Amino acid sequence: MEKSMSKEAKTKDWLLRFVKGVFIGSGFILPGVSGGALAAIFGIYERIISFLAHITRNFKENVLFFIPVGLGGVTGVFLLSFVVSFLLGTYETIILWFFVGCIIGTVPALWQEAGKKGRSTREIIILAVSFVLGFLFLWKGSGLFSHVDQNFFTWVIAGGLIGLGMIVPGLSPSNFLVYMGMYKAMSDGIKDLNFSVIIPIGIGGIVTVLGLSKVMDYIFSKAYPQLFHFILGIVFASTVMIVPTNYSGFNLGSYAGCFVLCVLGILLGAWMSKLEDQYK
Repeated sequence: MEKSMSKEAKTKDWLLRFVKGVFIGSGFILPGVSGGALAAIFGIYERIISFLAHITRNFKENVLFFIPVGLGGVTGVFLLSFVVSFLLGTYETIILWFFVGCIIGTVPALWQEAGKKGRSTREIIILAVSFVLGFLFLWKGSGLFSHVDQNFFTWVIAGGLIGLGMIVPGLSPSNFLVYMGMYKAMSDGIKDLNFSVIIPIGIGGIVTVLGLSKVMDYIFSKAYPQLFHFILGIVFASTVMIVPTNYSGFNLGSYAGCFVLCVLGILLGAWMSKLEDQYK
């Protein structure tokens, strides 16, 4: 009986990490959503950074842990590349409220994680300052970009931005790709398995992630509470940024749909946080 329960727990844990991977993968596709922020929300950001910064340390254990996360991430990217244009074009407001709900549902767990090594007035100030600066950057930063040509070099840059979205929680690479005029071409390239798009994006992403992961891991080891409260402020800022503001053509049913999906998102986020505690 104990063996059976242990196997069941492992299966649930594997599926939980797969689902988390799907959501994290969505952060590389959905404008306004950060894969790094979602990884932090789901409690695996620190482990991702530590693994990337020290590949050979506990290699087998980490690979086994991240296999379902990686499979989920790839699944999320490819599935969403097929449906994201339709959903965001037709039901953008309702879908974004679901993501807002998911983040709200995990805030208690994220707050607890940020304070597990201490919390003082200094950390609260860091959180507040990072929230304000993160909000201003996400709000105004888009104006720094304009349409760019699509070639191997610019796709490598796009991959670098996606990598930054993993390393810097709260940074939504898709936002910038939209403003650079590369977003739809990226979605189409992934959907059609266009390797002239996929390969340079992969190169840019891998180089960025491996290059910056050691820096983030070092900061974590020296200033965990400060860095995590900084991340928390960025997560809050990015959440505010994706709250929908366009409700043109909405009727009572549309508003009800927003409310229902937001509540479902909150319940899903809270459920996943509880599962994380149960099977950690």
